[in-house]
Amino acid sequence: MAKQMKHQQFQCCYKNWVAQQQLDLDELLQTLTNYPTDVDYLQLITKKIVSHFENYNNSRAELAKHDGPSFLAPSWGSTFENSFLWIGGCRPALMIRLVYALCGSHLNTHLEEFLEGVRHGNIGEISSLQLKRIDELHAKTIKEEDKLSSYMATLQEKIAGEPLVLLASGCKGEGESSEGEVVDKAMDTHALDLYNVLLEADKLRMKTLKGILEFLTPLQAVEFLVAAKKLHLSLHEWSTRRDTRMGITQLLGGNNPSSSGDPPPET
Repeated sequence: MAKQMKHQQFQCCYKNWVAQQQLDLDELLQTLTNYPTDVDYLQLITKKIVSHFENYNNSRAELAKHDGPSFLAPSWGSTFENSFLWIGGCRPALMIRLVYALCGSHLNTHLEEFLEGVRHGNIGEISSLQLKRIDELHAKTIKEEDKLSSYMATLQEKIAGEPLVLLASGCKGEGESSEGEVVDKAMDTHALDLYNVLLEADKLRMKTLKGILEFLTPLQAVEFLVAAKKLHLSLHEWSTRRDTRMGITQLLGGNNPSSSGDPPPET
């Protein structure tokens, strides 16, 4: 019963985060509409959104102490979303690729105006210096990702090492062992290792996000956050609908409810 309560808390934490992202998106869109030239307000709303991300990471870290593996393969996530997870969340470098995509998209949309010398200060007008710094951040982020991915692979390979492989070899039947305490201790050790790598991955995600925002102007930062929120919320909604259509939600006991009854945000 206690474990079931914990997993309900895990799911509630994620559902609250999805709901918070929708609230944040609404506020970001209002900011772009009403205060696109108010630098102080743009910076204020950006800091507020980042603080929400930090609060979510802190809450998740506290809960993950009890069962780190659950956050690497969350039962409350849709199957499509889970297939793209990197150590429990978004791959940090994808945030930088989103900047590149937005820059190209905005430039193509307003190419004629741009050639005529019209400037809006949006994310499509990233300067060469900004782009250089973002490229450098991208390279550093990929290196740090590779280190964590290699460490994660090492942890996975340890499953085939002692003591689990010896315990499994000595089982009379599948999963039957007279050394239950030894098995539990070994698995708890692996779970703790996975928890620690999850924390490091979350730190890298936060570090990358702050690095991106540091190199963007206040208006560009808000535009980036809008795009990031829309991408996550849309993917969550589409993935949940797909699970429902394929009958997966029912098989999992309805653990992946849609964040809302509304259509996904317009991209």
